[in-house]
Amino acid sequence: MSTTATLTPPAPATKSPAPETLVARMRAIVGPDNVLTSAADMSAYECDGFTIAKTKPSVVVFPTSTEHIVAIVKACEELDVGFLARGAGTSLAGGCVLVGGGVMIALARMKRILEINVRDRYAVVEPGVVNVWLTNALKPHGLHYAPDPSSQGACTIGGNVATNSGGPHTLKYGVTVNHILGVELVLPDGRVVTCGGPTADGPGYDLTGTVVGCEGTFGVVSKVWVRLTKNPEAYRTLLGVFETIDDATNTISDIIGAGIVPAALELLDKTMLSAVEAAFKFGFPLDAEAVVIMEVDGLAAGLQEEADRIEAIAQKNRAREVRKANTEAERMALWKARKQAFGTIGRLGYPSYCTQDGVVPRTKLPQIMRHIQATAKKYKLGICNVFHAGDGNVHPILMFDERHPEQVKAVMDASHEILAECINLGGSVTGEHGIGVEKIDFMPLMFTPDDLNYMVRLRTAFNPDNRCSPGKLLPTAGGCSEPSAVAVKPARRAAV
Repeated sequence: MSTTATLTPPAPATKSPAPETLVARMRAIVGPDNVLTSAADMSAYECDGFTIAKTKPSVVVFPTSTEHIVAIVKACEELDVGFLARGAGTSLAGGCVLVGGGVMIALARMKRILEINVRDRYAVVEPGVVNVWLTNALKPHGLHYAPDPSSQGACTIGGNVATNSGGPHTLKYGVTVNHILGVELVLPDGRVVTCGGPTADGPGYDLTGTVVGCEGTFGVVSKVWVRLTKNPEAYRTLLGVFETIDDATNTISDIIGAGIVPAALELLDKTMLSAVEAAFKFGFPLDAEAVVIMEVDGLAAGLQEEADRIEAIAQKNRAREVRKANTEAERMALWKARKQAFGTIGRLGYPSYCTQDGVVPRTKLPQIMRHIQATAKKYKLGICNVFHAGDGNVHPILMFDERHPEQVKAVMDASHEILAECINLGGSVTGEHGIGVEKIDFMPLMFTPDDLNYMVRLRTAFNPDNRCSPGKLLPTAGGCSEPSAVAVKPARRAAV
């Protein structure tokens, strides 16, 4: 496998406009203050959270309206230039990398909350609205938008829609697709279509569900209708402290097996705890192998009984102790530790890290964690773990120095072995980060050729020239890495 990702366009453009022509067209549409062209500016947009794959766009454009987006994509069609929509760039699979160059449509300035309808429990937002902004705007109404990714303070609703993001509380409430009522979509030829709307369960095909999770390969989302959820009456938040990873993961399986549906079950391992504790001084036990944040919410009546059942299950699995958040401040401190964990990794002394995103059945968590630990030893890598354990969504974080090609190669090889094992255990290579450019070579291992053919046909119906977000998601669109050499079982799914 190559030590660096080489990104190439899926097909050569039939004509290549002069850079000054492209820039002039963009400035005419959005104004000079909404266009970036300098090399320094381009470097900030050459990658997302998956820093191994990089390509500089030709120009970065900031629309502030649907009309701007329409004019931009029409200009790209006329000039035969690829384009890609970008939110906050928090994607962790290269979804924000503009393969082959072209126009980066940065949606950060489309950041208005257009409507909050309390009675019908929906809101209408522009794609650049940061997830936590909506949460804060809804607090006076006793409502919230349930999907809460760990990057909630930075990621945008548009980006969440693109990758069908999850988060700690989606164990109970569901991922992004379960909370999107409709989208306004600018197609690659400039037509504007609306899928869904403020009412749920409309007739006909679920085009909204098709757009959510398409990783921007169908068009540019310019408006989103989101479902609002009433805030729980009460919470009970516990911290289980465990001497082994197996005890922690067995506790998680047993909680779900007992018929309890927690709001969240989040695991942090020993290495991750050391980083979080160094940053925030929460008083975590640094000699424990793992802790699990366990939360139930809902009506106050009966909630303590449910929390007591969870504590008993943890004790049965040899928890060293179970701590309780007795105040809202203590609860928020625990969630601060979880949601800001990634930002503390620099405390561990590594300049770079790569976050993986695999899924296994909950009962297979002990096996995948042992495989991750063995892989760390095999490749002599530092790997820490913090993940959505309740739904089997693991996030091993591989730490390295990007300046050394041999370390980059080791990280890529180790990542592929971990993800291949997720497939072998009956899982998937992504739960919420998407395929992007990083995991394209895994798609034939998960899907049959007929499956992939129908996916290409679906994409082509929206994006016939593959001009919108080229080189993403499907292996037929090009990729950034050579095929994985690790052992994995054949695609297990039947053709649709």
